[in-house]
Amino acid sequence: MKKKFIAGILTAALALGALTACGSGETSEGSAETIEMTNPGDDGTDDAAAADETAAADETADETADDAGTQDAAVEVESKGTITIAASATPHAEILEQVKPILAEQGWDLEITVFDDYVQPNLVVESGEFDANYFQHIPYLESFNEEQGTHLVNAGGIHYEPFGIYPGTKSDLTTLESGDVIAVPNDTTNEARALLLLQDNGILTLKDGVGLEATVRDIVDNPYDIEIQELEAAQVPRVKDEVAFAVMNGNYAMEAGFSVSKDAVAYEKSDSEAAQTYVNVIAVKEGNENNEGIKALVEALKSDAIVDYINNTYDGGVIPFE
Repeated sequence: MKKKFIAGILTAALALGALTACGSGETSEGSAETIEMTNPGDDGTDDAAAADETAAADETADETADDAGTQDAAVEVESKGTITIAASATPHAEILEQVKPILAEQGWDLEITVFDDYVQPNLVVESGEFDANYFQHIPYLESFNEEQGTHLVNAGGIHYEPFGIYPGTKSDLTTLESGDVIAVPNDTTNEARALLLLQDNGILTLKDGVGLEATVRDIVDNPYDIEIQELEAAQVPRVKDEVAFAVMNGNYAMEAGFSVSKDAVAYEKSDSEAAQTYVNVIAVKEGNENNEGIKALVEALKSDAIVDYINNTYDGGVIPFE
């Protein structure tokens, strides 16, 4: 009986030890799992928070950079004012259109108005309605001042347009015959220029020394016995199918679809007296030639970008003035 009792006690003790050992194992595993679950970074929670903070910082930096860029842009396009200019359509207004973005980068707004005559562009500058014009050469400007009592001056030479002899009913000067007609502009400065070009090509001879004041009355030799038909400059291209040849201003020739290099049977050379004299200028009222906007305009017109545009666009019909 005593032995049975001891055996029972031992059995109970072994069972209790086994239960205690299992309980200790479960607690240890549970503790390990708890540590593993709360270890920083293992489930990505803290990494995500850090990434969010970095992204927010980057976004703030980007916004700061954008704000700085906007401020810089605002400084670049700060308005300096408006420059108003009157111009002939071809090539003057076309060239001025290329100048607009150059001036805009400097803060100037260029307003271009096209005129189809040679009188109003000067009158609106004289009156102060416009700041400048771009359509004429110096001899015309000087003649206009003398005749109209205006006070316009040259603010800068930009280009010249070679006068050309263009084909009409004939295309070879050597085929001229008695009674053939050649049309020329009738205004004082351009008529002289046309007659000088005809003289340079052996068509006629002018009185010595008349130069850029020559008229048909100064013709002293006319070996082909040709007739000179004097017309308003804009009308000359319109009679090209009725005359043997037509001598035209560069801008009117281009408007009529002619190319100096391809169509003219002869034209002024760059070193000729006429080419140097008849440079097209920016004209302003006397006293305004040194205004900031005018100086910026002339500088832009003489820029490499505009020189390249002229050379690549007009096929020799417009030549930049150095």
